[in-house]
Amino acid sequence: MEKYLYLSLIPESLIASMLSPEEFGNYYAVGTKYRTSGQAIFFEVNQDFESDYFDLSIIENKCVPHKNGNPKKSAYLSVYRVLENIPLSALGKLYLATGHGKVIGIEPQTYNSDEKSELHLYQDICPVTPRVASKLAPSDFCKFVTNPQNPISVKNIVFTELSIGDLAEDPMSANIQNLPYANVIHLQDCLSAIKGNDNKPNKIVIRILRQGISYRMIKNGFFVGNNDEMIYYPLPSHEELNSNHYEWWRSAQEGFNI
Repeated sequence: MEKYLYLSLIPESLIASMLSPEEFGNYYAVGTKYRTSGQAIFFEVNQDFESDYFDLSIIENKCVPHKNGNPKKSAYLSVYRVLENIPLSALGKLYLATGHGKVIGIEPQTYNSDEKSELHLYQDICPVTPRVASKLAPSDFCKFVTNPQNPISVKNIVFTELSIGDLAEDPMSANIQNLPYANVIHLQDCLSAIKGNDNKPNKIVIRILRQGISYRMIKNGFFVGNNDEMIYYPLPSHEELNSNHYEWWRSAQEGFNI
């Protein structure tokens, strides 16, 4: 049986498995008897990945079939400082599993944007999870968060941008009725605080991710990067998701206030 290596983002961990990405995403989200429910977001790590930090011999020792011939579903290699010790070049496709175990895979692309929006809302996913209002475009935000010259920084970061509609231009006067955020008034305050402040590019809206990510509110896609490079995983348009990934998209729209 083929063996795979996955970098899970929620929670952060390095996992070997004999399940294909689609099978692993389903298993990781709902378990073997569909008695649990939770999103899974993970990268497939290239099979030629080598490391002096992780003990990859665990794969051969623990990732073996069960006595009845069933594949080994998961063998944990690490649950600490995983993202920072895997080079971006070793990351393959990004997989998103809904709480019902529907899985979609996304290929990386070069990020090119002529976006004119002044304000953004980012959800950090790994290794930290605050939600941040920002005046910085995705590439600049990535560099800021991973800049070792800043008092607080991380080596690598995975984040997504959430849609905020007209708040991106006018946080106090925009229509907020269709936004599913749990405390929109607080979000407005945070966006307003940075809009007219040249010395404050970011402001934390929520300190920690309490629930999963509302896939339907993702504005563009997912970003993984550091102070030198950034990789973009674009989420297909709503029209393409509805046409080509209908089951995943229907499951993903069963959202909640975030």
